Amino acid sequence: MTEIRPTNCHFCGYCCAFLATVEDGRVIDLKPDPTRYPYDERILAGCRRWRMNLDVLDSPRRVNYPIRRVGQRGSGEWQRVSWDEALDDIAARLADLRDRHGSGTLASMIGGPHASFWPLHRFMNLYGSPNNMGIGQICWNPRIWMDVITFGWTIEVDIRFGLTNALFIWGTNPAQSDNSAFWQTIRAVGADENMALVCVDPRFTQIAALADIWLPVRPGTDCTLALAMLNVIIGEQREDRAFVDEWCHGFDELAEHVKPYTPEYAAEFCGVDAADIVRAARLFAEGRTALVSGRGIDQVGESVAPTHRAICCLRAITGNVDRAGSCIMAEASDFTSEVEFELTDLMTPEQRALCLNTPYAPLQCFDGYELVRAQSEKLGRRLPERYMTSASPDLVLRAMETGDPYRVSALIVNATNPLLTYADTNRVFKALMGLDLIVVLDYYITPTGAIADYVLPCAGAIERPIFQIHGGVANMGYGGPAAVDPYYERKTDYDIFRALGQRLGQGDHWPDETLADAFATQLAPTGWTWQDYCTIGIYHIPPEPEKFLKPDADGKPQGFATTTGRIELASELLPQLGGQRLPEQGAFMRLCPPDLVERLTAEGAHHVVMLTGSRKQPYNASMYLENPKFRASYPCGVVEASPTYAAELGLSDGDTVKLTTGQGEARFTFATAKMRDDIINVDYGWWRPEDGAPHAPDFGGIWESNVNTLTSCKMQEPLIGTWAYNAIDCLIQKCED
Repeated sequence: MTEIRPTNCHFCGYCCAFLATVEDGRVIDLKPDPTRYPYDERILAGCRRWRMNLDVLDSPRRVNYPIRRVGQRGSGEWQRVSWDEALDDIAARLADLRDRHGSGTLASMIGGPHASFWPLHRFMNLYGSPNNMGIGQICWNPRIWMDVITFGWTIEVDIRFGLTNALFIWGTNPAQSDNSAFWQTIRAVGADENMALVCVDPRFTQIAALADIWLPVRPGTDCTLALAMLNVIIGEQREDRAFVDEWCHGFDELAEHVKPYTPEYAAEFCGVDAADIVRAARLFAEGRTALVSGRGIDQVGESVAPTHRAICCLRAITGNVDRAGSCIMAEASDFTSEVEFELTDLMTPEQRALCLNTPYAPLQCFDGYELVRAQSEKLGRRLPERYMTSASPDLVLRAMETGDPYRVSALIVNATNPLLTYADTNRVFKALMGLDLIVVLDYYITPTGAIADYVLPCAGAIERPIFQIHGGVANMGYGGPAAVDPYYERKTDYDIFRALGQRLGQGDHWPDETLADAFATQLAPTGWTWQDYCTIGIYHIPPEPEKFLKPDADGKPQGFATTTGRIELASELLPQLGGQRLPEQGAFMRLCPPDLVERLTAEGAHHVVMLTGSRKQPYNASMYLENPKFRASYPCGVVEASPTYAAELGLSDGDTVKLTTGQGEARFTFATAKMRDDIINVDYGWWRPEDGAPHAPDFGGIWESNVNTLTSCKMQEPLIGTWAYNAIDCLIQKCED
């Protein structure tokens, strides 16, 4: 019997819609479905990833059955076991470790896009551990925290042709990161004579090529650039005076604060032309301006929170807050929010007290969350608690290494590969090798899976339903149904955590039998059925602008859910956590000790500043490198510099170069690219899956061209605990091997 069934890709966060041809329970063909979200044929026409779905569905590399390590950790010796045998043993070992070391002994790491966050977070909450790790501190969290602290809730871009006068793209490149509908919008902006496009990025990206102004800011100086733009706007009295007087708190303080940040000062510090800073500032204040920022400014260490705060101030003083054509404050979810599904409120005070972040990242912890929650709940809203309090890898690794303040002895890894994607691979590897139990849920045996005790086969795209809600901070979710039941003995992550939870006494808190049932429960408050949602592919109620003007119970404008009820240019909350009242430029992370610099420069190396983490199609972090067509066009990890800087460094296209920091070293191929003349850009997440299942001693080449052998996860920013992937130093030299 042959059927056509709706389903979705999961090779990026857009989860585009497809129609699967299913014959006897197997998918034999797949084609795009433009009748469901994201409704844009151009996205899939330009996407190379979606064609992998059929190959990946039945790839010989897939893990199809639970496997257990039988040799030394990392030896590559595995034994197939049944699900009951695997889950019974894992649950028994987790119960024993909790009895011996306390509930904080379990840590977790999660990635994506082929996972749902809340099932793991629910399991961790019910187990009693606060030690879930992710990359939130360097992706998404900083902007969300600063939006909520400044405005009372999160805001999203609202581009409207004929209304928006300028679009700023700051530290992100959607053309490479996800080939999204948003990239198609930017391309349209680039061709629109009535809307200016400004790109802030050290690299000459596809966005920069379309832009009216390219600001190639020196990495890590974005805060100073934003403060200089504030200096121009305020100095030339271009602020929206009526909006500032009515709705902004601390304007006079901000005006005094930004006086030293002249365009001339910023030009020297940021390496950007002073006239361009002035032009950009005037554009920003000219009318309705939309701004999108990305991970480029989430990964600069100490300056992360101040940079986002300065950008919030830019929006506020120009009246570009919750305004059609600039940005819209998101609505609360009609569906059951992620925080309600996490069940974090079931954690006891004693379990919450195990949070490692509390003394070191006073915002990214339960205490900081409760302080902000008291504000946002004025509007009946809550952030996803576990994501916004996720544990610092630096602190969890220390607990693994030293037992301080308690022993972390077990780890669950869900849809991520931390030996490639977490900073300081050498440290991560040593810490994980000393654990009592590692369980990995994934498609393949990754380098991290290679050192696990169990690898559990996870159902992926086409085999699992999707309800992508991005933390539940907006009234939007998209995705669709599974086309088929999981092949072989694969299970969804929900199935796995539910089964483990039942074995550990959590059964009452997992009432939905399947992930689709759970999503249906989540949608129930909207009045939509699961079938309604799957037919359309999206649930979205567009937010209304200017919600701060809506009358409250007393008939007065409800304002903003902050300490003062106004937009806080000068924060009243952050000083309570030891943070800055007004944004200030932070210091840079330095990883090359003086003796290393002296020794290697004597050998011909150059001491340089590097960027890492930039996305490059068709890859995504450490994923999809096994695709032979992709590798034919992009066969190896690359270090890039401008032609001018390449000549200064004595390097040519195709050279092999060695990069070194105090953390380690790695080798790459050199190539020239258009960017600033004083930086290098290093590929991220590189390994060799084509070598087969990874195992000791090289674990798929993770020591060769993995930039995270050079980086550090040391907490640098004092509120959220971010570390730095950008604006860090290294030594580069040509080598023959």
